Amino acid sequence: MYKYWGIVLLLVILAACKNDPKTEINEDDIAINNVEEAIVKRFGFDFEAFKVVQDTIKNGDSFGQLMLENHVDYEKVLTIAENYKDTFDVRRIKTGKPYFILKSKDSIGKAQVFIYQNDKINYTVIDFRDSVSAYTSKRKVKFIEREVGGVINNSLSMDMDSLGVDYNVTLNLAEIYAWTVDFFRLEKGDKFKIIYDERYINDTIYAGVGEIKAAYFEHKGKPIYAFPYETDTINKVKDYYDQEANSLRSTFLKAPIKFGYRLSSRFNLKRRIAYYGYKVRPHRGTDYAAPIGTPIVATADGTVTESRRRGGNGKYVKIKHNGMYSTQYLHMRAQNVKKGDFVRQGDVIGWVGMTGNTGGPHVCYRFWKNGVQVDPLRQKLPTAEAIKDTLKPAYFEAINPLKFQIDCINYPNQSVKQDNIIKLNEDEITQNKSYNNNSLAGAK
Repeated sequence: MYKYWGIVLLLVILAACKNDPKTEINEDDIAINNVEEAIVKRFGFDFEAFKVVQDTIKNGDSFGQLMLENHVDYEKVLTIAENYKDTFDVRRIKTGKPYFILKSKDSIGKAQVFIYQNDKINYTVIDFRDSVSAYTSKRKVKFIEREVGGVINNSLSMDMDSLGVDYNVTLNLAEIYAWTVDFFRLEKGDKFKIIYDERYINDTIYAGVGEIKAAYFEHKGKPIYAFPYETDTINKVKDYYDQEANSLRSTFLKAPIKFGYRLSSRFNLKRRIAYYGYKVRPHRGTDYAAPIGTPIVATADGTVTESRRRGGNGKYVKIKHNGMYSTQYLHMRAQNVKKGDFVRQGDVIGWVGMTGNTGGPHVCYRFWKNGVQVDPLRQKLPTAEAIKDTLKPAYFEAINPLKFQIDCINYPNQSVKQDNIIKLNEDEITQNKSYNNNSLAGAK
């Protein structure tokens, strides 16, 4: 009898945690017909009513040239160029972008409509019929919610890739936890869970991913949830907060390179080098090895106080963040800022190089606190403000269903137990999700 009720209880829990993808339709998008009709009806036009030219922008192409070759009056081309800059800047059409020209079916074949695809979803229409007009629109998109759980065995990107997760999701996750998790120092057994949307056109054409709706990262046994929440509804400011309404953002990023780096040398005031007869030669920086040309980012907001080349430092940038903190970035191939510039956290300030005294491509990151160089990896750095107490009740109410949902996501090869009453066959509950993608930081 007890075994029977144990099975019933377990089935109820499994039903509650069932990972059924949810689908949303953006009702504001302009509809596109089914796959069978796509050739006839696209972008709101009956393609059978026109001669259709389909091509991509080639190197050297210009909007004016394309239109004049297709018999559009010069005055109409000029009207678009001068009066519709905000909608379609003719100077900024990009090589490789697809376009359609819908032409009249008569012997002249005069262009009636020009459709420029900004990306898979967004497009711009130039209508030359009657009076000239231009507008932007979107193809109808279906959002399919996806849930993923994984365990770090190699690196974040390799393990996400093995689960068939779009590389952009990996980047987004790294961005969310950039202030709280050092992705270079991940350990085998660290875990993650994510809820996000995949976008599809016509139900079949993959069109990228939406924002991460909720995330969970367990690093060294410490669980950190992440939920997006809009605290400033007037300016639409949204940020990620944890399960206790604390911001996941810190004043400083963990590293001056977003991903693809290796910590090659740490801050060490007692360093001895054989080349110099094992004399003490302090290393007051933290070296991040990365390929030449890798972007170097400002780890916090501040003003550039130096951007120059000098001696063993090579090309470097120094930033003053406030009265207490300054940072410096050495051995750049080139700088992207000049003295006096104000930079925001995450702005690209230069690129990895080998200028100055260096045995390989890297950025030497130096960190000052009250005028003294210190080890940034050992500093307890200030964090951004938590959600205000007046907003916390609404925040907790909003994240409760997401937290429950993400807690129900299983890791690969994870079986479910209920008070040891029954153990399901592992084959029945293992979630096998495998697809494809690329590299971020290694697990120790």
